[in-house]
Amino acid sequence: MAAGERSETKPWGGRFAKGSDELLEAFSASIHFDYRLYPYDIAGSKAHARMLGRQGLVPPEEAEAMVEGLEAIRADIEAGRFQWDPKLEDVHMNIERALAERIGPAGEKLHTARSRNDQVVLDTRCFVRDAVNAVSGLVVGLRLALVRRGLEHSDLIMPGYTHLQRAQPVLLAHHLMAYQEMLSRDNERLADLSRRVDVMPLGSAALAGTGLPIDMKFVARELGFSRVSANSMDAVSDRDFIVEFLSVSAMLMMHLSRLSEDLILWATSEFGFVRFPDELATGSSIMPQKKNPDVPELVRGKTGRVYGHLVGLLTIMKGLPLSYNRDLQEDKEPLFDTVDTLAAVLPIMTRLIEGLEFQAEAMRAAADDPFITATDLADHLVRQGVPFRRAHALVGRTVRYCLERGIGLSNLSREELVRLCPEVGENVQRELTIEASVSARTTPGGTAPGQVRAALRKALGRLEKAASGKKGR
Repeated sequence: MAAGERSETKPWGGRFAKGSDELLEAFSASIHFDYRLYPYDIAGSKAHARMLGRQGLVPPEEAEAMVEGLEAIRADIEAGRFQWDPKLEDVHMNIERALAERIGPAGEKLHTARSRNDQVVLDTRCFVRDAVNAVSGLVVGLRLALVRRGLEHSDLIMPGYTHLQRAQPVLLAHHLMAYQEMLSRDNERLADLSRRVDVMPLGSAALAGTGLPIDMKFVARELGFSRVSANSMDAVSDRDFIVEFLSVSAMLMMHLSRLSEDLILWATSEFGFVRFPDELATGSSIMPQKKNPDVPELVRGKTGRVYGHLVGLLTIMKGLPLSYNRDLQEDKEPLFDTVDTLAAVLPIMTRLIEGLEFQAEAMRAAADDPFITATDLADHLVRQGVPFRRAHALVGRTVRYCLERGIGLSNLSREELVRLCPEVGENVQRELTIEASVSARTTPGGTAPGQVRAALRKALGRLEKAASGKKGR
């Protein structure tokens, strides 16, 4: 369409004497990305058409023709026969125009009592609702993989770290369960978000509602929503549910990035705790010996991408007056890309966890650090009645004594221990093994084998229920 040429192809064209400039056409069109909403647009339009027929706003036979026409359009889209027209701007107008061409003037009645403002929010809520369910299931799958690997290696001891320094011995399963806990919170946040997504806005129209006798609750029931929007101005301009989805996704990616960083470190020659399966690693184009951890590196990198989408949408929203503004068109690309990123990341991370080869001897050797049971010596002194601060100082001096002589705590003789820590008991050296150290951590959530195995069994039961569709966190 040439600039300056009058056009009635737009839904708002009657107001304008001239058609849109080609630059505006290209700049404002969203069909190249919002076509993905077509299943939800068609479902919403079918429910709306049925409601119009029930309410007597269109003849019942025309309502039925709309529903049948929309079903045929969906079949054409899924078969690749549908031609999207950028001049019609978006998914909504493409489908509405196709319906009018298919069934005649009755198709032009579909837009009765609604606006693209409430229509797009409905479509997007339906999309996010499905995305929440899909992502939740993928997170459960990754949690299951962590738990099952923990059960396979429930007695394997490794060093736990603070500040990337060896701190105290822990079970590998305990370490894996830490990530299971992080991901369980992500599942909880997704479940909580689903309540706020569960609002049906169609009927809010442009911003003020409609004067026609519609039945929003009927449409809500048809589409599986439990409630309708309480304020029409908020309904058409609300994107909190997308921001919240991006926020939950950012935290989920943060957890996956932390897991990735551990795996990257563990796979180095310096650690040697894991080997990646060949099919989930890559090589170097110049160094034949290399086996690179590309999967966790890419996950770590994609985390920044998801963070960017969250910050971007928050920035878009921060200055918008009520109610609808075209800025809101920019909500979908970050949403779609975040969903696509999670859909790619979660399955491959699950496969990676399932395929890791844990190197028990390397982990055990690292856990046998000369001073990793220093805290156990301090705890022993506390049990002998020594105030903890004095016990801490005594053990610190003992460590310095060992460092000066190039030995570890386990190399000290009974006589040396008594001289350095006069209050030590008879069984002190038995308490300074890494097995004894791990077994002593019996507090709830501790790394003692009994505590960890109980946590693994409890998590496995819940996750298997969740994976089978039954209730479970």
